[in-house]
Amino acid sequence: MENGEVDNRGVSSSETVNGGEDVFSSKESDASTADHLVMMVHGILGSASDWKFGAEQFVRNLPDKVFVHCSERNMAKLTLDGVDVMGERLAEEVLEVIKRKPGLKKISFVAHSVGGVVARYAIGKLYRPPRMENVKKFSADASEEGSKGTIAGLEPINFITVASPHLGSRGNKQVPFLFGVTAFEKAAGLVVHWIFKRTGRHLFLNEDEGKTPLLRRMVEDDGELHFMSALGSFKRRVAYSNVGYDHIVGWRTSSIRRNTELPKWEDSLNEKYPHIVYEEHCKACDSEQSESVVKEDDCFDKLEEELVTGLSRVSWEKVDVSFHSSRLRFAAHSVIQETLFVHHIMSMRAELL
Repeated sequence: MENGEVDNRGVSSSETVNGGEDVFSSKESDASTADHLVMMVHGILGSASDWKFGAEQFVRNLPDKVFVHCSERNMAKLTLDGVDVMGERLAEEVLEVIKRKPGLKKISFVAHSVGGVVARYAIGKLYRPPRMENVKKFSADASEEGSKGTIAGLEPINFITVASPHLGSRGNKQVPFLFGVTAFEKAAGLVVHWIFKRTGRHLFLNEDEGKTPLLRRMVEDDGELHFMSALGSFKRRVAYSNVGYDHIVGWRTSSIRRNTELPKWEDSLNEKYPHIVYEEHCKACDSEQSESVVKEDDCFDKLEEELVTGLSRVSWEKVDVSFHSSRLRFAAHSVIQETLFVHHIMSMRAELL
């Protein structure tokens, strides 16, 4: 580590060799007991500094509990290399942080935009199945700790995404700045690789002929990559989504919903947190339940439906956000990352840890 610094509110940070950021309590006794690694992952063309404010808030509120690392392995143009390549790099980075910080027991991920999809790939790589003796011991209750496996040897706690394109960017209004115009959306799918390279191909579900799109493979365990087992191993999965004014990632893809499942949020305003307009706890859903919903959906896409169905096999907490009354509403994709998310999640810190 290098370039260590301390602020006057008890938070220390150190820049790692590759440009990442470790954030922890400046009080030695608190820092030594912190055993929960929080990996914060930025979005496309982003950097470790994108999450610095959020990292400091975590440590300030939970000084003796968390050690936060703002990921650096996929900064700037490296975010164009593809979800798989970025996922491999992030997995390696997690292992390096664990090696550098002995004593860690738990792990959580907080990821923005495409970082949420990259984190899903990384945990599939890092997942370690439970030992057989634990499976037998807890076979009567699959929710018991020890029966779900680990992430890089650590207990998985929270997997939180913020405005992440879980269903990809192909399809009607999945990229809002295309205005829902079919011709624009089709054209974008054909040229996106010119700008966003392999990452663009993955998000628009464009693979080589005869090859299953990566995001489709990521809603199952795929060989040695245990994507869904890893996702299911976390105690909580939370998806934060913008209901509007997010010109990069649409509401449907970030909230993992079908068109007919989008709620009428105007009737559900939260007085305590005015930007939070709807909250939903979605239980794990089987394929038969999904089929009954598909018949009523007026925006059906077979591949998108497979992604929704796959990801719905685990439970999710869905938090819908609106900055419709804010002066910064047109920057909702970025504003959600700091203005709302950290403030709200701190109010639930007892549940988080």
